[in-house]
Amino acid sequence: MKAPLPMRTFRAPGRVNLCGEHTDYNQGYVLPVALDMECRAAAAPAGDGRLTIDSALLGPGGSYRVEELTSIAPRGDWSDYPFGVARQLALAGIEIPPLAVSITSTVPLGAGLGSSAALEAAVALALTQLAGRELPRLQTAKLCQAAEREFAGTQCGIMDQFAALYGAENRAVLLDCRSLEHRLVALLAGMRIVVVDSGVKHKLAASAYNRRVSECAAAARRLGVESLRGVSVEDWPALEPKLPDIPRKRARHVVHENRRVLAFVEACARGDAGALREIMRAAHRSLSRDYEVSCPELDFLVEAALEIDGVVGARMTGGGFGGCTVNLVRAEAVESFCAAIAARYGQAFRRAPRVYCCRAAAGAGEVKG
Repeated sequence: MKAPLPMRTFRAPGRVNLCGEHTDYNQGYVLPVALDMECRAAAAPAGDGRLTIDSALLGPGGSYRVEELTSIAPRGDWSDYPFGVARQLALAGIEIPPLAVSITSTVPLGAGLGSSAALEAAVALALTQLAGRELPRLQTAKLCQAAEREFAGTQCGIMDQFAALYGAENRAVLLDCRSLEHRLVALLAGMRIVVVDSGVKHKLAASAYNRRVSECAAAARRLGVESLRGVSVEDWPALEPKLPDIPRKRARHVVHENRRVLAFVEACARGDAGALREIMRAAHRSLSRDYEVSCPELDFLVEAALEIDGVVGARMTGGGFGGCTVNLVRAEAVESFCAAIAARYGQAFRRAPRVYCCRAAAGAGEVKG
């Protein structure tokens, strides 16, 4: 009797975006960091002819015969993300073997930290590796993005999937979402990343997120460009009057946010903490006022953070409508910052936020040992 094939485990990190929010689906610039929070997919061959994906953390998953994967339909729950990936792989001609896959994750759900992309990337690696295939990372990122857009129903850009696959220790990833070229960026020396979860949950597949995508597309059509990436800060004053109020506000955010990403990278290179502070504050105000994806809790967390000693910068991060803020804090002030921001938020909203001290981590891969 043959010994059963061993289980193999694959991990993919969550991410926090330092600058460049809602620019990825507008073919703009983003600057995410892969985090030391991760989703794991443990996969073992199964003898029942089915792909079964389950999770004690997330709830019941699902099971399909492998020959049916190209024709499955969404169920409207978390399993749409991994099964959407399986469907995309099958449509790409990859013969997925019968497998039992178990999902665990330390990425907070619904907090704007890329939990769905981490799930997609971990499952994509598990399925391709156990199918005996080695896909280029860019192709994997595109397949995961397609799964989220076409199966799970969120019209997302490619930032989250790209960060999950291309992240690097102690580095951010500067990604041009039009060319898909990227480079790694060293962060400011002596600075730490602290994520504060407001506890307000959002659902990225909800209509508000997809409506922003549509509003930006409408603005681009009115301006005669393929995407808002085609509009520079210098062009904006002449083009702004051509847009109605809502598309104008959305476009104004995207146009200036692209410039802010490049300014952020330049500030890191010259060690300019003051510039980072102003860039992040301007980014948050734009997301709150022009893009209208913030909420009272996030606005409070940003303004409160900027009053605490040792904070370099703060802003909301992720799709919005709740979720988290990202804070750049000097290393020696992290402990006092965490205590102070928790106390201020608790006093204002009568509940404690979750606070995560994070580091930039490597992208997805197999867990060895």
